[in-house]
Amino acid sequence: MLVRRLARPMLAAVFIKGGIDTLLNPEPRVGMAAPKIQQAESVVGDKLPPQAPTEPDQLVRIDAGVKIGAGVLLALGKFPRIASVALAASIIPTTVVGHAFWEADGADRPAQEIHFLKNLGLLGGLILAAVDTEGKPSLGWRARRASRKVAKQTRELTGQASDTDFAGTAKSAAETAGATARDAVDVAIGRFVA
Repeated sequence: MLVRRLARPMLAAVFIKGGIDTLLNPEPRVGMAAPKIQQAESVVGDKLPPQAPTEPDQLVRIDAGVKIGAGVLLALGKFPRIASVALAASIIPTTVVGHAFWEADGADRPAQEIHFLKNLGLLGGLILAAVDTEGKPSLGWRARRASRKVAKQTRELTGQASDTDFAGTAKSAAETAGATARDAVDVAIGRFVA
């Protein structure tokens, strides 16, 4: 659809530009991130695996890479839902670290509040892009449809389509399987998006 082909690059542009700017000049962002990273390390302690990056410079560069990579994927319409989730996960720490208006004083507070709200709006756009199925049926609908097909094929294979007890049992089992699949998909999507 034309709207998606226009809207996705428009949404991705700010992330691509921000990621490139960060890679070219990471020092200001490293300076802002370092105290928050130290604060998080004191809370988390030894619970992080040894392979996890903890250096502010490294984390800032990883964040910039995610913004560029996922931004390009979103702009091109390649894996747009995954790219949107990656950008959403990237914008949250960026917003909390870079635009903590509640910690700002004086004239800087309104500017930081505006940037915070702007990023909140971008997050909303990313959430919409992450749940956009492009008009295709949702996973829940496909799971319900598949469970109905399995129930029908089971009745046909056993030749007991006329037996109301078996048909009722098969239908009940298929509905239970469908509800279980629907619940599992909803939980998985909730964990994936959250």
